[in-house]
Amino acid sequence: MLAAAEDIATVLREARRNVLLLTVAQALLGVVGPISFAVGGVAGYQLLGDDKSLATAPLTAFNVGMALGVILVAILSRWAGRRFAFMVGATIAAIGGIVATAALFRESFWIFAAGLAILGLSSGFTQKLRFAAADASPSFYKAKAISWILGGGIVSAVLGPQIVIFAGDYFAPVWFAGAFVALIPVCLFALFFFLPLRLPETTTASSAQAGPPARPLREIAGNRRFLTGMVCGISSYALMTFMMTGAPVAMVVGCGFSSDLATLGIQWHVLAMFAPSFATGWLISRLGAERVVACGLLLLMGCAAVAHLGVALWNFWGALVLLGLGWNFGFIGATAIVAQSYRPHEADKVQGFHDIVLFSTVAGSSFASGKVLAVFGWDMLNAVIWPVTGLCLVLLFLLMRASKSVAA
Repeated sequence: MLAAAEDIATVLREARRNVLLLTVAQALLGVVGPISFAVGGVAGYQLLGDDKSLATAPLTAFNVGMALGVILVAILSRWAGRRFAFMVGATIAAIGGIVATAALFRESFWIFAAGLAILGLSSGFTQKLRFAAADASPSFYKAKAISWILGGGIVSAVLGPQIVIFAGDYFAPVWFAGAFVALIPVCLFALFFFLPLRLPETTTASSAQAGPPARPLREIAGNRRFLTGMVCGISSYALMTFMMTGAPVAMVVGCGFSSDLATLGIQWHVLAMFAPSFATGWLISRLGAERVVACGLLLLMGCAAVAHLGVALWNFWGALVLLGLGWNFGFIGATAIVAQSYRPHEADKVQGFHDIVLFSTVAGSSFASGKVLAVFGWDMLNAVIWPVTGLCLVLLFLLMRASKSVAA
């Protein structure tokens, strides 16, 4: 009995050590996203000629790179282990910073887009840190491990924009180059927190696993619960990207606010995205995933309403905060709905299909953001939220009514 207790204490001590290292790495590497989204659209706008409709294309490249990064980190993890894969991801982030910096000095729009694609690739690796923390922890510590990683994300939400504000104009008149120069040592510093990691390696599920055989993907994808969860989750993520991508451009170019004020807006937005995560799981368990998603969709509608009221600073900042909160409840709640639609041994193919559709849609939304903003303006960008969230609320209502009918 005493030996078993000592074994548990040893495992827990090792898990805490790994989680601490991964949390610091998350806080450092997580700045890539806020920096890229704070300046990517504005820098793209400045690098273009007369046609500004492609201003947000670098952020589309970032999202495409992130989708590829999620695939690449899985391949590298199986081939050489997760510690090596994460070190590669940190190195890729530093390379992306170098390419983006060179592009700004050369005033090359397409090289800048390539730099952000590389940074997005590295962010795909960073996305997996929370899963590594959970896998390296005993079952009773997994939730706390993920919470610690989310805490690292909150640090990133503050640190990234502050890097832009304090270093962005260091090489003026080459605006924003300083932010990407500062990003390089931050990402390389993260390497030192991966070196001492001792992570369990991933294993594939046994084909002889007990339980019913895996269902075909088309059968799972045709399930009402899966479809509703996927549509609501992807809509929440795509709308968030659509608005977040266009907001800095609208603030700086359309309304004349400083890039620092636009960057602070992104900071509050990213904080709103991650800070509620410590309570979202509890809310889902108390209220149900469907109600939490509905709250998220109503918050997204609130974002559109605040943005429609005017173009004062509080309108932009208030809309961005509501956008972050709406994404948190909408996406995390919808993920919980999707997770209820498949069995554990069906997870890999279902999650893979879901993520392919998700990142493809998100990449399209970031590209469309610049086009809509350039042609129709900020009000039309906000107006898109209404029909999409309305459709999702109808689907949620139908799902909840069907669930009550089955329960009765």
